[in-house]
Amino acid sequence: MVRKRLKRSIRVSRYVIYKETLIDYKEHFWSFLGTFIGLGLIGFLQSSDFSKEETIFLIGSFGASSVLIYGAIQSPLAQPRNVLGGHLISALIGVTIYKFLPDLLWLTAPLAVALSIVAMQMTKTLHPPGGATALIAVIGSEKIKALGYWYVLSPVLTGTCILLLVAFIFNNMTSHRKYPTDGRFTKTVKSILHHKNYRFTAMKSSRQSTPSRARETNK
Repeated sequence: MVRKRLKRSIRVSRYVIYKETLIDYKEHFWSFLGTFIGLGLIGFLQSSDFSKEETIFLIGSFGASSVLIYGAIQSPLAQPRNVLGGHLISALIGVTIYKFLPDLLWLTAPLAVALSIVAMQMTKTLHPPGGATALIAVIGSEKIKALGYWYVLSPVLTGTCILLLVAFIFNNMTSHRKYPTDGRFTKTVKSILHHKNYRFTAMKSSRQSTPSRARETNK
């Protein structure tokens, strides 16, 4: 039984690795565009509201999240529940740990990350960049530490929402990419677009039929 499970795991791993090598240039394009727009928006807010020395809004864990939600969108760790929940839970834990133990870096840094991992596992929101979000709350600049629990709302929540919004748009602009993978959001977007296209077609046909009716009336 154990040998069969091991062989099956090896086959699955080989298949996943094989599928990852089949990413075509279109996938590269959408991954690049989504990452560029998502981080670009956060960077724009950073540059417009803060000085160059105050890297508050654009935190490092957003770069790691971008790899997942734009480059590995089929991964369970890249789904919206994981991205949003992982960052928020980790940020809360990181800030709390720093407030109780502000001067014990050797203890606060590993404790914040370790507790974040366990909390994400328990809530089924495991998102690897969340560990970096917790760590930044402990070892970040004085400006970030001074934010306290505001760190959870901004930059973490605000930045995460921006990244997800861009991911929802650009990861569903082609039939080859669907995000989230459960398809509920994709179906909603497609139904909205279908409804708009139907209304546009109906209005267009109505406008085209109006002149012909007018000509028939004049006759």
